[in-house]
Amino acid sequence: MIAMIPSIIGLCSCTDYLDVNPKQVLDDNLLNKPEDVDGFVTAAYARITDIPSWDSPFAPWWSGSMRSDDSYKGGGGTWDGGDGWGYMETFVNLTPNGWPLDYPWYVSYQIIQRCNTALQKLEGVTTDVFPAVDSRRGEMLFLRSFVYFRLKEFFKYIPYIDESVKGTTADFEAISNRDKAKGNDQYLWEHILTDFKKAEELLPITQEDKGRITKNAATAMVARILMFMAYEQDDRHQVVNINKERLQEALTYLNKLTDQEGGALDLCNDFGTNFVSESDNLTKESIWEIQYSINDDSRTGGKINRSEGLNHPWQWGGFQCCDFHHVSYTMGNAFKTGSDGLPMFDTYNNDSYGDYIKGTNGEDDKTKIDRGNKAYFDKYTFDPRFSHTICAPGQPWKYDPNLIFKSQGIRNGAEYGYLKSLKELPNPKCECLLYDGWQFNSMNKRMIRYDEIILWKAEVLIQLDRWDEALPLINKIRTRAANSTSHLKDANGRYILNYKCETYKPGVNCTWDKDFAWKALQWENRLEMACEGRRFFDLQRWGILESTMNKYFAIEKNRFSWMQNARFTAGRDEYFPIPQPQMKWAKGNYVQNPGY
Repeated sequence: MIAMIPSIIGLCSCTDYLDVNPKQVLDDNLLNKPEDVDGFVTAAYARITDIPSWDSPFAPWWSGSMRSDDSYKGGGGTWDGGDGWGYMETFVNLTPNGWPLDYPWYVSYQIIQRCNTALQKLEGVTTDVFPAVDSRRGEMLFLRSFVYFRLKEFFKYIPYIDESVKGTTADFEAISNRDKAKGNDQYLWEHILTDFKKAEELLPITQEDKGRITKNAATAMVARILMFMAYEQDDRHQVVNINKERLQEALTYLNKLTDQEGGALDLCNDFGTNFVSESDNLTKESIWEIQYSINDDSRTGGKINRSEGLNHPWQWGGFQCCDFHHVSYTMGNAFKTGSDGLPMFDTYNNDSYGDYIKGTNGEDDKTKIDRGNKAYFDKYTFDPRFSHTICAPGQPWKYDPNLIFKSQGIRNGAEYGYLKSLKELPNPKCECLLYDGWQFNSMNKRMIRYDEIILWKAEVLIQLDRWDEALPLINKIRTRAANSTSHLKDANGRYILNYKCETYKPGVNCTWDKDFAWKALQWENRLEMACEGRRFFDLQRWGILESTMNKYFAIEKNRFSWMQNARFTAGRDEYFPIPQPQMKWAKGNYVQNPGY
């Protein structure tokens, strides 16, 4: 919505083209039947599925993984994807100009406007004429608030526009992204929180139509917003206070989800069930999924998942394009376990996969790579989640023991390594692939899962000094991980790697005090949600981005030359700059983030 009107006008410099009497005028009163009003709701849902492209606000591989210690950009080289993505990855030379920032802002406000239009149409509609009206209001409040939540994670200060704004372009321009009368950003969180709470009140616990928002999704987002609000930041984005009242309220909402009767929400028996298209809309673990389709008679071949459209392997196994998103060697190492079956917290990153794939002349020996790097993988034991998250050459692809990933699927291993991100990608034998110059798939995107809820609850309990209560929650996640090995076998029935994953046993393999519990929680969160776009924002919430990222760069610059200049600057790099086209559009009513 923002910047759209000037862009359209700018396409036509001759006013004569605009001086045409319309043949027909659409009367808003013609679109007030229940089925017509519901169409506006459907339009908002439709835009949610359209925009998760690689340059959208929902593309998790660059927004929360590539900008953290989870993963590298990948692709053909440092040049691939333009300067924008590379600058995001290394936190140098990033400016407010360019499409990588402007486009997510622009399309986000398109969704927000669709939600606002639907809410305006729903005003005054009663349950007598449209029984689902309350649910539809809740759905639109949820979608709008989720988009605002993502924008706030990106930019911190954003213009909040709801359905009450019904004016001219000038009215929208006048809404600032920052209320200078407010001391911090909490007022924006309050807007988002209030709308999610309203959505929770309106939404049903179940929906007849697959993909519609439910009460559980809204409950989860209320808790999530409260957790972000609890870690209060100053004007330089540094966490200066942890508000325990916010955390206590978040716990109330998390308890609604974990204490439900009848097992309505639960973990899948196998971690990998979350990452196959056959599980779309079928698990108790998934709380909200964005719905995708293929070959549904639409012009584009379907409401296809474009959020990871560049990530499929390069011309291997039926995939064609484009090999973005590689797991970092640091992230791969994090799955190592010690003799006690626990993470190697302090020594995990002493060496890496890359140290074992160099030939005698310093070149990558692809024959050696395709044999599976026996030296590296035999040296360590691993958490099974490694093989659900990563596929290295020589290992089976996506639970198919007869489909062995080859290094030919890696475009530039010299610059981005050979650990391929796996969760977001299907088996190439599925009927979910579409190639139209880029490679896409129609696997649903699981935006909220129950395993996250368990980890959020553990986090809150530890911060509330109730770390003993967090222990069984963290161990529940580790127990599921340890048991998720049945599909991790080769064609001879042998496990792909040496798996070892134990629970935390106070007095036996650990001392379970608050400091250790917090370290274990952060690590568990990292392993469970690896490469799903969460990591950057967890570090942002906890206030440890600068220390984590610069420690990561100090090691990774010895692995890849393009990391040499990488550096995270506290007080600036926690958020993106406000896009310059939007600054111009708002005619001075927006305030730029510090450091840009």
